[in-house]
Amino acid sequence: MMNKYRLMSPGPTPIPPEVSAAGALPIIHHRTPEFGEVFTRVNENLKRVFLTENDIFTYAASGTGAFEGAIQNLFSPGDKVLVVNNGNFGGRWVKMSRAFGLEVTELEYEWGQKADNDEVAEALANDPEIKGAICVLSETSTGTVNDIEGFARAASSVVTIVDAVSGLGACTLRTDDWGVDVVVAGSQKALMTPPGLGFVSVSERAMRMHEVSRMPRYYFDWTAARKAYEKDPAQTAWTPAVSLIIQLDVALQQLIDEGVENVFARHVLLGRASRQGIKGMGLELFGPDEDSNSAVTAAWVPEGIDGKQLVRMVFREHGIQVAGGQGALAGRIFRIGHCGYFDAFDIIATIAATELAL
Repeated sequence: MMNKYRLMSPGPTPIPPEVSAAGALPIIHHRTPEFGEVFTRVNENLKRVFLTENDIFTYAASGTGAFEGAIQNLFSPGDKVLVVNNGNFGGRWVKMSRAFGLEVTELEYEWGQKADNDEVAEALANDPEIKGAICVLSETSTGTVNDIEGFARAASSVVTIVDAVSGLGACTLRTDDWGVDVVVAGSQKALMTPPGLGFVSVSERAMRMHEVSRMPRYYFDWTAARKAYEKDPAQTAWTPAVSLIIQLDVALQQLIDEGVENVFARHVLLGRASRQGIKGMGLELFGPDEDSNSAVTAAWVPEGIDGKQLVRMVFREHGIQVAGGQGALAGRIFRIGHCGYFDAFDIIATIAATELAL
């Protein structure tokens, strides 16, 4: 029997049909008024989703490229940085910071545990030479969402950097109100666009730090990006991913039409439905049972069951693609993504398919 394919992973995520159709439009030249009009609108709508008035730079790159660019633009070799690590992507920030010669103060927690912002404040107070603090909003590997408002408050003495790749547009993030200096994101999750675009919002404090940093950079140079954005019409410094930006334009307009606060509320409901479904099957959630965990739901695989085989069976038998665990949790947990183009029926179908597979 034919099964309808449902992509229920934490990224990439499903694409609305209107966004898919926009990708088939003829390519337009990226240095024309026509593209400039689209790009200007995208920049303004990104600010509405980021909830910021800061500049947002868009790159033809994954979120990891935008991560790397943030390190290159903010720091000099040998600088000290604090990194919160409570999952796979917090660990990636640790590795990347060290790869660029930074001295890392790592606050490491068990995967699934939320960061302790009192410990963030204490670590910064104990070492006034630390220049920046990094934390993940929604740790995609576990579904756990950190308290970024509290993190920004605890780290207000230094430049704050937040990885919001799976959280932006799904989890509440008030960039300006909370005083977050740098937010990194990608196109392929709650922004409902194919992979390939990386974003970074940059405060004026972060730009001042950028101006004195000595880390080598070229493609991701924020000065080059700002100069291009200040042109009329706005441009990118280098050749952009034209079709992806046109698709993003359509996706962002859908989010704006729904209303950003309504988008947050929808994701809270999707998270609740997913967690209740998991518990209704008699399974144990991985991580806190909280409304803030509105992008990804993770659950322990029952004892005696191969988690990798479970993920394959849910797909093979029912056409639904969930995700397995990462790192030490491979085969031990599975993850349901609900950040982006999802509704309640997607959750119901996924829970039903998982129960049938079990």
